[in-house]
Amino acid sequence: LQPMKDWRLNSNFENGIKAGGFIQYIWLFGIVGLFVLLLACINFMNLSTARSEKRSREVGIRKAIGSDRSQLISQFFGETFLVVLMSFAVACIMVALSLPWFNQVTAKQMIFPYAQPLFWLISVGFIGFTSLVAGIYPALYLSSFQPVKVLKGTFKAGKLASLPRKVLVVMQFSVSIALIIGTIVVYRQIQYVKNRPLGFNNDGIIMIPLTTPEYKGKYDLIRNELKGNNAIVEMTESSSPLTGIWSSNGGFNWQGKDPNLHAEFNTIWVTHDYGKTVGWQFNLGRDFSRDFVMDTLSIVINEAAVKFMNIEKPVGTIVEWNDKKYTVVGVIKDMLMASPYLPVKQAAYFVDSRNYNWMHLKLNPNKSSRESLSSIEATIKKYVPSAPFDYKFADKTFNEKFESEERIGKLSSCFAVLAIFISCLGLFGLASFVAEQRTKEIGIRKVVGASIFNLWTLLSKEFIVLVLISSLIALPIAYYYMKGWLDNYEYRTGMGLDIFVLAILGALSITIITVSYQAIKAAIANPIKSLRTE
Repeated sequence: LQPMKDWRLNSNFENGIKAGGFIQYIWLFGIVGLFVLLLACINFMNLSTARSEKRSREVGIRKAIGSDRSQLISQFFGETFLVVLMSFAVACIMVALSLPWFNQVTAKQMIFPYAQPLFWLISVGFIGFTSLVAGIYPALYLSSFQPVKVLKGTFKAGKLASLPRKVLVVMQFSVSIALIIGTIVVYRQIQYVKNRPLGFNNDGIIMIPLTTPEYKGKYDLIRNELKGNNAIVEMTESSSPLTGIWSSNGGFNWQGKDPNLHAEFNTIWVTHDYGKTVGWQFNLGRDFSRDFVMDTLSIVINEAAVKFMNIEKPVGTIVEWNDKKYTVVGVIKDMLMASPYLPVKQAAYFVDSRNYNWMHLKLNPNKSSRESLSSIEATIKKYVPSAPFDYKFADKTFNEKFESEERIGKLSSCFAVLAIFISCLGLFGLASFVAEQRTKEIGIRKVVGASIFNLWTLLSKEFIVLVLISSLIALPIAYYYMKGWLDNYEYRTGMGLDIFVLAILGALSITIITVSYQAIKAAIANPIKSLRTE
């Protein structure tokens, strides 16, 4: 027994014990969201301390005229709090505007919780937490300047001043590269499964559930009328929809069967016109036909069944089941009817008029779908007046099997873009800091003949090194977690070297573009301005 509130998020069980489910993705995205917030806090520190020389004189003057350190700390914390408060207001507006899109992605109908006190209480907590984390280092760092040094112009940040920033940028890009790799893997897995051969053609097929016994005995009447007015190409009935398997049975026997083998087959009952309707593909033998009276004791099996049964000449093989002997008359390519992420199971198709639950109709491609559906609805109402005209397109229903993975892919893409953007802000802050600290060095190098390219290389190479270090950290982490994610699917793509190369090249390109602005700006600056005080 399981409470209904857990059916969605905690639906996985192992050995009778609850083992997670979609709740794992909620925790995952929650942790990533928290880390993105921490990245923003780190960048605020970087950008604040990168402007340290501009603020140092202000601090020196304030201290010289009597301000103590606690007042300066309060001032810097106040500035941070105002920035966070404005950010919260902007965030609320952005969430309200993006909710329709988010509801579409998640297939939910969530609303902004304006009236919930708990939401505002948590928000106040996050505002305080963010202000503290983002503001504590700049407040303590900027308030520590000695007025005598900064007013004399001898303020220096120290050789190791940028080391914490470099470490934080490495952390940021490690997460960004890992998210890039994860997004690529999720996308490739979805495309890999989407491109999997179906073994039949589901284009233009509608599926109608046989919801009332009044359908019994009306099959030929409906089929003949719809084919007569050219609304359909062909029609069939079956026990399972084209997008699922509703029945499996054991107890099958055949000559040469291993006595220890548990012979369980997917079992699908169909009419003679099933193959013409769905376009299944034969490897051996023939399709069901009304010309063969004994086809009620014939079966068609798939490729998986041939491998499972381990028989060399399947056509003509006698299969015993339910005290009846069936003859295999044909072997078809595996039809992907159940989960696209699982191997196709061995299946046997029977002709039996007593076990039909679905009607499948192949629409006439030379007529508009609206016109054909109108004719089908009128015909069904004519012969089965009590039945509602409830239909599904087979291809659309099959594509719904990918919705969960596509939703995860879209959300991970959003987080990856956001993390990359914030990491670029971190790089921009660090590049600004480095360029500011090395202004006089750059001026001297220009005076003695360094070109703009030389200076660009000088300022950019250390950031490229940081990204390469981030790559070395991110690659094994991403490989470990994405391999674990792929292991959830029996039919899965691989993780080729090109995925990691693409992620690294993407990160390097983003880094070079981000850093180049500050590097080139510093390189083309007039050296006279930077050296005139020497």
